[in-house]
Amino acid sequence: MVSKSDQLLIVVSVLEGRHFPKRPKHMLIVEAKFDGEQLATDPVDHTDQPEFATELAWEIDRKALHQHRLQRTPIKLQCFALDPASSAKETIGYIVLDLRTAQETKQAPKWYQLLSNKYTKFKSEIQIGIALETDTKAPVDSFKAKGAPPRDGKVPASLSGLDPKDIVAVLNEEGGYHQIGPAEHCTDSFVMSVTIAFATQLEQLIPCTMKLPERQPEFFFYYSLLGNDVTNEPFNDLINPNFEPERASVRIRSSIEILRVYLALQSKLQIHLCCGDQSLGSTEVPLTGLLRKGSTEINQRPVTVEGAFILDPPNRAKQKLAPIPLELAPTVGVSVALQREGIDAQPLIELKTQKEYEPRQSKKRVLTPIKEKTLTGPKSPGVSPVPPQNQSPPTKDDATESEVESLQYDRDTKPNAKAVGSSVPLPVAQPVTTATASETASGQKVAVPATSHHFCFSIDLRSIRDLDVGFTINCILRYSYPFFGSAAPIMTNPPVEVRKNMEVFLPQSYCAFDFATMPHQLQDTFLRIPLLVELWHKDKMSKDLLLGIARIQLSNVLSSEKTRFLGSSGEQCWRQTYSESVPFIAAQGSNNRIMDLSYTVTLEDYGLVKMREILVSDSSQGLSAVQQKPSSLPAAPCPSEIQTEPRETLEYKAALELEMWKEMQEDIFENQLKQKELAHMQALAEEWKKRDRERESLVKKKVAEYTVLEGKLQKTLIDLEKREQQLIIAESEVQRERKELRSERERNLRELQDATRRAREDCAHQVELERLKIKQLEEDKHRLQQQLSDAENKYKILEKEFHQFKDQQSNKPEIRLQSEINLLTLEKVELERKLESATKSKLHYKQQWGRALKELARLKQREQESQMARLKKQQEELEQMRLRYLAAEEKDTVKTERQELLDIRNELNRLRQQEQKQYQDSREIASGKMDSPRGNALEEGLDDYLTRLIEERDTLMRTGVYNHEDRIISELDRQIREVLAKNSAGN
Repeated sequence: MVSKSDQLLIVVSVLEGRHFPKRPKHMLIVEAKFDGEQLATDPVDHTDQPEFATELAWEIDRKALHQHRLQRTPIKLQCFALDPASSAKETIGYIVLDLRTAQETKQAPKWYQLLSNKYTKFKSEIQIGIALETDTKAPVDSFKAKGAPPRDGKVPASLSGLDPKDIVAVLNEEGGYHQIGPAEHCTDSFVMSVTIAFATQLEQLIPCTMKLPERQPEFFFYYSLLGNDVTNEPFNDLINPNFEPERASVRIRSSIEILRVYLALQSKLQIHLCCGDQSLGSTEVPLTGLLRKGSTEINQRPVTVEGAFILDPPNRAKQKLAPIPLELAPTVGVSVALQREGIDAQPLIELKTQKEYEPRQSKKRVLTPIKEKTLTGPKSPGVSPVPPQNQSPPTKDDATESEVESLQYDRDTKPNAKAVGSSVPLPVAQPVTTATASETASGQKVAVPATSHHFCFSIDLRSIRDLDVGFTINCILRYSYPFFGSAAPIMTNPPVEVRKNMEVFLPQSYCAFDFATMPHQLQDTFLRIPLLVELWHKDKMSKDLLLGIARIQLSNVLSSEKTRFLGSSGEQCWRQTYSESVPFIAAQGSNNRIMDLSYTVTLEDYGLVKMREILVSDSSQGLSAVQQKPSSLPAAPCPSEIQTEPRETLEYKAALELEMWKEMQEDIFENQLKQKELAHMQALAEEWKKRDRERESLVKKKVAEYTVLEGKLQKTLIDLEKREQQLIIAESEVQRERKELRSERERNLRELQDATRRAREDCAHQVELERLKIKQLEEDKHRLQQQLSDAENKYKILEKEFHQFKDQQSNKPEIRLQSEINLLTLEKVELERKLESATKSKLHYKQQWGRALKELARLKQREQESQMARLKKQQEELEQMRLRYLAAEEKDTVKTERQELLDIRNELNRLRQQEQKQYQDSREIASGKMDSPRGNALEEGLDDYLTRLIEERDTLMRTGVYNHEDRIISELDRQIREVLAKNSAGN
């Protein structure tokens, strides 16, 4: 059995990645394998910077860890691209971690580059941390790989045999409920519901640098409830979000104890505000308050957690966003309820909201009925997330903004197709024929005014050139002009590849349109509505991308020169041709030019239309046939008809009817124009109000941000004033210390001169005394020489006896052991000295490392302060530079004075040593050092002095501040050489 203290956890933290290509329809997953057991992270979006934020842990004891380290067992992490539609995994690359790098102390994560990377053009990396943790909570027979349950959950004593990994939600499709825990413990039925009631200040989640799109995107709230993805009804307005409150409910089969453990493990419900597949902000609703320990409230009534929760934008700390005031914070009203099945809940939960979150609403709030959603599984209808917006070239139903406007105009004019000036498409290259009676009876007739002309308009998109983007594009061109009779888009095919500094001619780019309209209607339309040509980039690996739009002003062809030609029936026709180059302007971001388009347009006028009515199909999408009134020759008039009154003739009645019809149509047309003008003015007014509200909210947000920045600037200004005062005080202190150093230097110089003078007088007196002593010593010398000869004779006799005794003693084992002990003692002393020296060096290096870290932190802080100071005015920058210059000059001055003091100290030491040397020389001369017993004592004093000099030099060198070129080290070396020379001379 392994004790708990020997249990460890190998924790691999997979944090985030970078340098990945974007693949919108794929997910990223990392699988880690160690000792035959495999764990995996949750799938994340396949973006350029995916965020995994997952810890993978294996349980192991210290003995097994030691064996794995000896065997160098690796931890292999494989990165896969997952296709949710087909569940196919595609290998991207792998990373191998060394188990020996895992330590029990906390270490910073590192970036590891993927090996065998599939994306050869990208240097994909993943940030990974590996550590060892003491597993104090793990039971004795716990499972090894702790990937499924978090480590926080605690199983109560009544369920001691239950493993935390078994407490998961499993869908029972037959019963229509989720089972949490083993079946034998699931005896109660519950209903858990989540209600999203309202939201406020959502526009604060959009940064001010982001331009609001002209097309209104759809926003929605998304959360996951027991594995079911839930979204509410989309809404378009962030400033005043208008959506019906929705309640999503799930049936649960479990027990109170198991459910309490499950809620402790899954302690938070995360709710996201999304736009397409992007999260604009999120909040977390705590679920631990639903079932508190020892509470029986759920047996009598539903338990709820409700309130207004603040939405935080993603990666606020990484983006360094300023804090938002509480009254402007984006909030969402959420209510989470849990009840036993069978206990009736309130039909409507009214959330208690503070007054500041809804300033424009009255206190009495009328809530709309809440939509109910019952979730029976992950694939329940109505709960899947909104798919991302498709950026491929739109079809007929997905038109651009100009097409929508043109279709709206065309839709408004279709019911009045008989009005003057309507544009009717004609069949291309087909003669006008007479329709049968059945076609006349079944089809819808559109009358063409007698003043309409038959036009043929042709467009030839010749070539594109001068690409101004940093990559090669595979492009097609697309346009649509409903005035020509068809709203279907016209596209070039196949796509062509365009590179820089090249001109490409477009295939299948010629198109001609035959239609009938009045000349002034044609001129008015060409002046008002330009032809928008879209540039699309087609890529096999990603969605089609709209790069830019070119505007072709069709009215230019009307001002070109007219040329005459004969039609197929010999009638006189006119042709106008115009050619030019227009730029493609970027569809997103700044209005930069992408490339140039060369085109040619031709307008041909075939004269008045000869038909009067055109048969149109019921779908109003095209012409089924063209019908012309029969124009057979009239019969020969009879005499009675010749005498008929002119006003009674059929021609007069037809003309009168035509004039009355014209007046009626003119009135109808004027009324329609007024209604359209009124509708357009109302739409403009609504759009103006909406834009005004958006600008007001953005201004409020800007004001709040500027207020925070103003507070920071004021705080920085106060800090700078304090620093300026401190610098003034420090400057005065430095001046005072400079004066003190100068006075101390003068005082030391005077003392040195006095000491030198006294030393010279003492030396002269000592020389005189020594001369007198020399005479006395010469007399003693002769007497002592005689004694010395006698003593030498005695010494030789004793030495001979001593050698004899020493030879006798050297043969004894005790003497040999004693000599070995002496040698070992000397080695021990030497090793202890080396150990002490190493300990001092280690302490010194630690101190130097600490100073270096402090200096690095001080440099970082100084760099941050300098960056903040650059944002100030020019005067503050000059003042800061002046202060820095003064500080640097003062530092150089202090360094120079310190060097001068060091030179003075060295000079004093040299003089003292010189004085001591003279004194010792005189003593040696006086006392006969070489031949007297006192010489030995003086030699021992020189040895001590030499040891002290060497230790002082080594101490200074170990600090790392001095080197052999410094003056003080050179002086110490010189003194050491002098002492060694004296010793050698004495010996």
